[in-house]
Amino acid sequence: MKMKTIIVLVFSILVISTWLQVSHCSKKPVGVARRDDIPYIKCQVCEKLAAQLYHQVEKKQAQISPKKISEFEIIEISENVCNLKKEEADWILRIDIVEQGDKLKLVEQDSEGQCNSECKTIERACQEVMGYSDTDAAEYVYKNKPQIDSLVNYLCKDLTKACSASPPPVPKDRTPGEPFVPKSLKEAEMEKIMKSMEGMPGAPGMKMYSREDLMNMQNFGDEDADDDDDDEPHFPSKLGKNLRAKESTKPDWKHTVTKGIKETGQALKRHASRVSNQIRQWWRGKITSSKKNSKAHKPEL
Repeated sequence: MKMKTIIVLVFSILVISTWLQVSHCSKKPVGVARRDDIPYIKCQVCEKLAAQLYHQVEKKQAQISPKKISEFEIIEISENVCNLKKEEADWILRIDIVEQGDKLKLVEQDSEGQCNSECKTIERACQEVMGYSDTDAAEYVYKNKPQIDSLVNYLCKDLTKACSASPPPVPKDRTPGEPFVPKSLKEAEMEKIMKSMEGMPGAPGMKMYSREDLMNMQNFGDEDADDDDDDEPHFPSKLGKNLRAKESTKPDWKHTVTKGIKETGQALKRHASRVSNQIRQWWRGKITSSKKNSKAHKPEL
């Protein structure tokens, strides 16, 4: 079972690395939440949070109809709606923080954007609003089946007090945030695929890495390093040192481990290559289909 989990983890990393090479991702600084901005947007975040909780519960109910949604399923939504590693929090990626006079306004965009400091600030504000109230909010939704207005009043005024007072004016010397940079459709779809892999059977401890985490890994995506891997297996430094120290006493054990890792690595690379080709073919098919549709709708001159 341990070996199966390791193979799944290694395979997942290989797939991610293939995607990053295809999409030509570049290294960039990781966004950090601007906590000083939270008081200016906290009430707006709470209102959007309540609306998301309402709509996502309605969507889940429609998916499982005629069966009724359970309280546990509503709790799961409320627990994940402020966590950017979960699909329930994708709404945060479509919001831009815009400065208007002495106020900050949350403006919803048509598409998801790159997650920078503004994205992290909204996530942080959402987590501060929800806090330990996720179960209470879920229970209220389950028992009362409220409309959006009632849910906003309960969550933002009664339960969390996020909108109990007007936000303070924004200082004139506040540093403006980054511009909203939309994601490509390909990048957004691939990130959804990677999110769906989290918690997959056979990998209970699988970790979801961001693009920045992966690009910061040493030699990650390096083609020369990949070529070296084809010649001989790559060992972590301590493991390699220990194996060399025991070479004279246990040559058979080292040979068995080396052979096993090399064969597993080669099999995983072949499998990752096949998956990569399938993804490329799928993407080319989408582009071709899109071009055909655009040509079909072109007016004749």
